[in-house]
Amino acid sequence: MLKTFRIGGIHPDENKLSAGKCIETAAIPEQVAIMLSQHIGAPAQAIVAKGDHVKVGTLIAKAGGFVSANIHSPVSGTVTKIDSIIDTSGYSKPAIFIQVEGDEWEENIERNDCLKTECSLSPKEIIQKISECGIVGMGGATFPTHVKLSPPPGMVATILIINAAECEPYLTSDHQLILEKGEEILIGIKILMKAIQVNKAVIGIENNKQDAIELLTRLTIKYPGIEVCPLKMKYPQGGEKQLIDAIIRRQVPSGNLPIATGAVVQNIGTAFAVYEAVQKNKPLFERIVTVTGKSLNNPSNFKVRIGTPIGQLIQAAGGMPEDTGKIISGGPMMGKAVTNTDIPVTKGCSGVLLIRKNEAIRKEMSNCIRCAKCVFVCPMGLEPNLLMNLASHALWDKAENNHIMDCIECGSCSYTCPAYRPLLDYIRLGKGKVGNIIRSRAVKK
Repeated sequence: MLKTFRIGGIHPDENKLSAGKCIETAAIPEQVAIMLSQHIGAPAQAIVAKGDHVKVGTLIAKAGGFVSANIHSPVSGTVTKIDSIIDTSGYSKPAIFIQVEGDEWEENIERNDCLKTECSLSPKEIIQKISECGIVGMGGATFPTHVKLSPPPGMVATILIINAAECEPYLTSDHQLILEKGEEILIGIKILMKAIQVNKAVIGIENNKQDAIELLTRLTIKYPGIEVCPLKMKYPQGGEKQLIDAIIRRQVPSGNLPIATGAVVQNIGTAFAVYEAVQKNKPLFERIVTVTGKSLNNPSNFKVRIGTPIGQLIQAAGGMPEDTGKIISGGPMMGKAVTNTDIPVTKGCSGVLLIRKNEAIRKEMSNCIRCAKCVFVCPMGLEPNLLMNLASHALWDKAENNHIMDCIECGSCSYTCPAYRPLLDYIRLGKGKVGNIIRSRAVKK
């Protein structure tokens, strides 16, 4: 019987329209905008100025703290300004703008396709290299990888779990990356195992990716300690806490980090980025992005330089369909609607989804009918209807006591609500308010 997490979950339509589409290299734009805050934690601090010339891979912004990440130029050219640009949140955020001039790379980056299997670096040196190259979680959360590989005092990793579930509808970037870079990914996994000093890794992958499961199962024969675990198709299977529950049957206690279970979870794309960083000295300045939609002429998987406007990717996939009602950065469940197509690709951008007008219109909200469907599907065992009511009445203490901060914002509650109540919208608002209160309380102590 296939493994899965034990609490809640839903089964949205897959709509994997770009499945099987080979990764294409997207054209380099004439200008890129590199966000200084494209990871969880403190924004990076720019170390270049207007007029500076940079190459592909040049460090242009240093991490602004321990929980932060370096940023490198994805192009060669001249820095034209450091200014603001609207990101996926809808707010203006600082970014470095670079006018592209050719494609000159830093000399220390290995650009050949030669497979490098051996890693002589120590665990500490591996983590340092990952930090230097600005690697973050590629599944969308963008948590700095070097931080995840450095457990707090008293906590020890016993297993590495690799997230290849890709449970979000429409997205296929991880799936295709496995098919094309399976060997490199497994070497990256071995490097991650060495970094956290564990001898076991499990790759969790949903059962709708049989070709990827068969490929990885065949390849892992040469890599002792790594095994493939097919998973039942259920959303949000790729949630970190849900994946831990599915694979090792341990649940992360409320308010605790996943390392409390002994598990370190990394995305499959992160494993590939680690391979490139450690074995090829290549910083994270490009990623795979799925561009898709039911009316799109050519749903595709692109290898994209960070900072590329999403509008350019839409054009490369056949252009904007006339019936487009909404553009989503990410998938339909956890992605965010964007206001324009000038928004640049960031390290955490796994997809661009074009939603038809007739599917993008929100239905009118009605009163809660107390059906408890939102409670039944919540993978964290919360009461979304209660949390929405508490947030709407600004009852922040009660919201905190009812574990609003445990919400993983998967959207299962809103998806299943027959009254079309914007449960997740209010819970996100509540999380922001309660999070600020918790941080203020910590400062006063």
